[in-house]
Amino acid sequence: MIPTKLMGALTGLMLSLAVSEPAAARQPVEIALTFDDLPAHAPLPPGETRLGVAQALIAALKAAKTPPVYGFVNAVQLEKEPASAPGLDAWRAAGFPLANHTWSHVNLNQVTLAEFEADLLRNEPVLQAKMKGQDWRWLRFPYLAEGDTPEKRDAIRAFLAERRYRIASVTMSFGDFAWNEPYARCKALGDEAAIRELEDSYLKAATDSFDYYRALSATLYGRDIPYVLLMHEGAFDARMLPRLLDLYRQRGVKFVSLDQAERHPFYRADDKPAAVAAPVTLESAMAARGLPLPPQTWSLSTLAAVCR
Repeated sequence: MIPTKLMGALTGLMLSLAVSEPAAARQPVEIALTFDDLPAHAPLPPGETRLGVAQALIAALKAAKTPPVYGFVNAVQLEKEPASAPGLDAWRAAGFPLANHTWSHVNLNQVTLAEFEADLLRNEPVLQAKMKGQDWRWLRFPYLAEGDTPEKRDAIRAFLAERRYRIASVTMSFGDFAWNEPYARCKALGDEAAIRELEDSYLKAATDSFDYYRALSATLYGRDIPYVLLMHEGAFDARMLPRLLDLYRQRGVKFVSLDQAERHPFYRADDKPAAVAAPVTLESAMAARGLPLPPQTWSLSTLAAVCR
């Protein structure tokens, strides 16, 4: 006999896989695109620039007619790579907003609360200058680390609520960041065959993760929630974004803004972070109900060895 908890997870998987194409067309799967690590993420391949990466991402998003897409900024990169600064200006000129990813991409689980708060505040002047009175008060936690103790988690959420921040949670991800560094290596070597393999594995991971998170949502709620997709401002992401957006559209996706996605009740703990204790990922929602996670069918483990 199949255990009840495992049966629940399998039922969710079957529900998600049973969605027919006509049904998907009638009820779009809503995804809010978000990009982390502006203005510089991962090594650049030979001949590419940070501005070129930003422009390629913007062109793909504009071609797909997405709503404005938030870019989450680590302003330390403006000191480390001054040539990356025009990428932020291009993002804003495109009508896309910026928000806080802390100054130096600091991990809350590895520093004190005071250190994290100081790093977050250090990032604010750049956002204020670039956004000119518009809404930049979203935080994406680096490494998605929200505190290694309940006390730290509660304290940072109280701090964020006091400063009128909302938290940009992540409810869909396929580890896109992991392809950017091997791509730079393969470009340096001129290994086009390896790059084609990277392209195939990237799209497979995106497809598998799409099905995976829909399965979790089906298990938990019997339907799709609006998903918030985590992406990064990397060169391989820029190369692949037109194909990735086409893949999602073919699977019935409607792109929505971060604000629209987070109006869904699932994200209530992000809108009023100090007032509500609730799961902020689909994985944590499964854990809260005592449900096992189905196995992931994509892996990042082989990418570190590519083009070495």
